[in-house]
Amino acid sequence: MGFRGFAGAAVLVVAVALGYCAYAPDTIEKWVPAAGAAAHKAHDMLLGGTKERTLARAPSEADAPTALVSVAATRRMDYPVYIDGLGQAQAYNTVTVRTRVDGQIEKIAFNEGQMVKAGDLVAQIDARPFRAALDQATAKQAQDQANLANAKLDLQRYATLAKQSFATQQQLDTQNALVTQLIAQIAADAAAIDAAQVQLDYTTIRAPISGRVGFRLVDAGNIVSAAQQTGIVTIAQLQPIAVVFTAPQDEVPRIKDAMEAGAPQVVVKTSDGSRLLATGKLTVIDNQVDPTTGTIRLKAEFANEDSALWPGLAVSTRLTVSVEKNALTIPDQAVQRGPDGLFVYVVGLDNRAVTRAVILAHEGADVAIIAKGLSEGEKVVTVGQFGLQPGARVAIEAGAGGGS
Repeated sequence: MGFRGFAGAAVLVVAVALGYCAYAPDTIEKWVPAAGAAAHKAHDMLLGGTKERTLARAPSEADAPTALVSVAATRRMDYPVYIDGLGQAQAYNTVTVRTRVDGQIEKIAFNEGQMVKAGDLVAQIDARPFRAALDQATAKQAQDQANLANAKLDLQRYATLAKQSFATQQQLDTQNALVTQLIAQIAADAAAIDAAQVQLDYTTIRAPISGRVGFRLVDAGNIVSAAQQTGIVTIAQLQPIAVVFTAPQDEVPRIKDAMEAGAPQVVVKTSDGSRLLATGKLTVIDNQVDPTTGTIRLKAEFANEDSALWPGLAVSTRLTVSVEKNALTIPDQAVQRGPDGLFVYVVGLDNRAVTRAVILAHEGADVAIIAKGLSEGEKVVTVGQFGLQPGARVAIEAGAGGGS
């Protein structure tokens, strides 16, 4: 083969090589890395493969989407440790007003639902039979006092006659016994008068405590009896008022320590926790744990001056048992739960999220206290953890990077 034939064959080989480079630049880049860039450029120029090559390549780390998150900085603060629970308001005292004598009710002196004070008139029972009994006891006492006065005069006479031997010693002793008997009879008359006076006083029924009366249980004109259990009305003391609630049995030591340090604060809200009702203090810890529920019953007292609490009202409670001084805190929604325990996503200076295992000293409804795993000032992700991967680049939502 001549020179011309050899040159033509060389040109053909080069053309085939260039065509293969333009058709399969990735293969050329694999075999001859130095020629990879030229092969891709030829491919782009001849076949317009920029878009296809971009799609064919594996996405780089820079091509990964950026997650939008909200963050909060860890900070130190004095944090009150509390126990949340559910409870029910109950009257501090409840009294069912009943009659202590039999008779007819002449007057009902209250309106249903009104506030009464201790000593206010509630009802009046016909007092005439009891007043007559008192008058009878008083008259009997006056009669016996007259007999005693006469017996004392006779005793003086018998004593004088006995000295002159005109009366026997027996007569003197008999008269002396009669005087003593009449003195005792007058004492019994005084007791009978007191009893009659008490019965008469019972016809005027007064409120034994201050509070709010309920529905009237009997009307004027009815005959009532001391043996009757229905009563006339109930009075519930609302100021102060009590709330009975429960706490887990594991919290008993902390609650007891808080009580020994002073009456701990109890905050009461509506059952859904949306509105504050009252602030009071813990007054009673039950003397035993309920073994069926594993809880301890507690009672708190509230002034209730605005009558926000009502007997039977279901409420949510928050008992403060201690205050963690200078505690490291984060929002509770930042804490995540994984197969290896609790962790949070921390955003570094390069805006990449990394996982950090944490140990909590206490976890409340809104704030968690960190015992180990974080430092003050670190930014933790509070919103946007779903789908977030360790090392992923994040973008912090505007206005969400400062608070906790």
